[in-house]
Amino acid sequence: MSSRIRQAEQPYERHDLTEVAVGDSVDVKVKITEGERERIQTFSGTVMRVRGGGLGRTFTVRRIVQGEGVERTFPMHSPVIAGIDVTRKGKVRRARLYYLRDRVGKGTRLKEVLGSRGQIARKKKPAPAPAPVAAVEPDDASSAADQPAAAPAAE
Repeated sequence: MSSRIRQAEQPYERHDLTEVAVGDSVDVKVKITEGERERIQTFSGTVMRVRGGGLGRTFTVRRIVQGEGVERTFPMHSPVIAGIDVTRKGKVRRARLYYLRDRVGKGTRLKEVLGSRGQIARKKKPAPAPAPVAAVEPDDASSAADQPAAAPAAE
C-alpha cells in the first residue's frame, strides 16, 4: 500500500479498540440505531478470522444461537463498534477456524492461553497424598543408647 493512501487513511483509524486475534472469545459492543434512539447490543462469540489491513481490516465472529450458527463480520475501524472486550485468549494453530462450522457443543471449545507468558490452561491432576507414617514412640533406655553423646562445649 502506498504511503499516500496510508496517510489519507490515518485520521480515520481507531486506536482505542482492543486488538483481537483468531481464537479469542470476544464481546463486540455494536451501536444499534432504532428511530432516534441509539442503544448498544453485545455480540459474543469466537473470532474465526481476521483479514485485511488499514481501514479495510475486518474480523469474523461466530456464535451459536438456538442451535444455529451465526457469523458476523465487523470492520475493525467502523464507528458502529462501541468497543471490543476479549474474554478469553484461545490457542489455535490456524489462521481460519472454518472447521468450527462442522462442530457442535463441546467440540467447539479451544484451549485457553493464561497469563502474560501465554501459558496454556490444562486440567491439573491432584497430587497424590503422601503415605501416612506410623509414629513409633522410642523406649527411654533405647533412645539414650541410640543417640550419640553430646560434644563438650568449647570454653
